[in-house]
Amino acid sequence: MSSVSLWNHSGIPIQISVYEDKIMFWNNGRLPAGWTVQDLTSKHASQPFNPDIANAFFRAGMIEAWGRGIEQMQIDCKGQGVSEPVLRYETNGLWVEFENRTSEEATGGTREKTREKTREKIIALIVANPSITTEELADQVGITVKGIEWQISKLKQTGFLERVGAAKGGYWRVIGSDSTGY
Repeated sequence: MSSVSLWNHSGIPIQISVYEDKIMFWNNGRLPAGWTVQDLTSKHASQPFNPDIANAFFRAGMIEAWGRGIEQMQIDCKGQGVSEPVLRYETNGLWVEFENRTSEEATGGTREKTREKTREKIIALIVANPSITTEELADQVGITVKGIEWQISKLKQTGFLERVGAAKGGYWRVIGSDSTGY
């Protein structure tokens, strides 16, 4: 195991512990009064501890919306084919635990199968609507726009997909087959 400490606004270090099978983060942050982890992981109103700092991060483009951090972590984990983070709230802070998938089977086989299924969904959506946008793809596939852009770049590299025309007003064309047999 290895550990790292980062400092937060209270002077108490944020702790990061890396194990062979998991990565754990701890922060002495507090949930709003009466909240549970269940509240945090379901749809909820944003209640930032420091709205001024949250607003500065939002305006700087470093967060897309208040109150979506946990939801975005869940979406990103799903998009990468890994388990959602486990959250545990204690009286002295919040633990966030991610599965650390370092084995060849976990990082190779499962991840590649997930990527193939994601690419299949993308292709099916493009065949149904060649003018579909990356934002619409992200929404319908359930991953981030960055994840869609990465998948599309791989499909383009394999010679399976091309963009015809401009980003706005153009369309997608499925042009071939790659080694996965799309």
